[in-house]
Amino acid sequence: MELQQRINAFIKLGAFLQQFQNNEFVKNDTIEANDLFFDGFKHQIKIAKENNGWFTEKNITFALKNWSNALTYKNINEWTKKYNFNNTKPKTIAIIMAGNIPLVGFHDFLSVLICNHNVLVKQSSNDKHLLPFLAKYLEVIEPGFKGKIKFTEEKLEKFDAVIATGSDNTARYFEYYFKNKPSIIRKNRNSVAILTGAETSKQLEALADDIFRYYGLGCRNVSKLFVPKDYDFQALFKAVYKWHPIIEESKYANNYDYNKAVYLMSEFDMLENGFLMIKEDKSYASPIATLFYEHYTNIENLKQKIDLESDKIQCIVAEGILEDEIPFGKTQNPELYDYADNVDTVKFLLEI
Repeated sequence: MELQQRINAFIKLGAFLQQFQNNEFVKNDTIEANDLFFDGFKHQIKIAKENNGWFTEKNITFALKNWSNALTYKNINEWTKKYNFNNTKPKTIAIIMAGNIPLVGFHDFLSVLICNHNVLVKQSSNDKHLLPFLAKYLEVIEPGFKGKIKFTEEKLEKFDAVIATGSDNTARYFEYYFKNKPSIIRKNRNSVAILTGAETSKQLEALADDIFRYYGLGCRNVSKLFVPKDYDFQALFKAVYKWHPIIEESKYANNYDYNKAVYLMSEFDMLENGFLMIKEDKSYASPIATLFYEHYTNIENLKQKIDLESDKIQCIVAEGILEDEIPFGKTQNPELYDYADNVDTVKFLLEI
């Protein structure tokens, strides 16, 4: 396949996903192979929901909407134009995917196929229904993909390089098992926000989306705030209130109750509003329904701290503080060139 053939196939996939952005899915008869796949994908969404209580229809369709918006002619061509794909010799790339949010491994899957490699996917049991179905759709609309996509639940064998995402603990095993292969090994990361106290209510409401989307389970979710001394959390509590229905969802409520009980029994100081707890803590990874914070007295010192601990941070939400900051409300809307851990996946794939 030529590069443009691969691009065109993913553009068609993006158009297919556009039908699944709202609670009432609307079939578009102009979509290629839609009669074969529309009802089937509705069923896969239903199964994904039943298999994983964190995968609500709202969370799944939010992810599908993001990928539909990303997989356009303009976006894919803008992303790929900086690379030279002409000398790529197809190899087999193994991908070990996480399962914390719907289709969390899709960018790696997309990158491997755009580079004309073969992909060998080992999925998390928490997210195993959506991607294989979309892979079948790709094979039908672009037969050149047939034989290039394989899913396995067995031990990974016969591959040339690996992209593996997991916890800090599993990363140590990955680094050992794949020490003789070119690899990208991803560990735990969390996202942070730097507040000054001058934020508008609109910015803080947008920050609430960065905190609560996907129940805070993604590495791009804000789990920690850096705030100035004597910061008043009242405006933040008011801004996040739009997310208060989240406490009606049992898995979130159970985590809220459990973590609150732990904090109370341990006599930790915290603030809470009935669906979110805010606790001073130097850690980056906060439990579900909890947001950590840390005070700073000097922005320059804070920049140095963040630079030293950058291997723990995925995204930084701020305004006018850092060059690579992300606007409020945008952590869960990455561009195709926003690579996890700031490691250029396509560059890696083209050089192996």
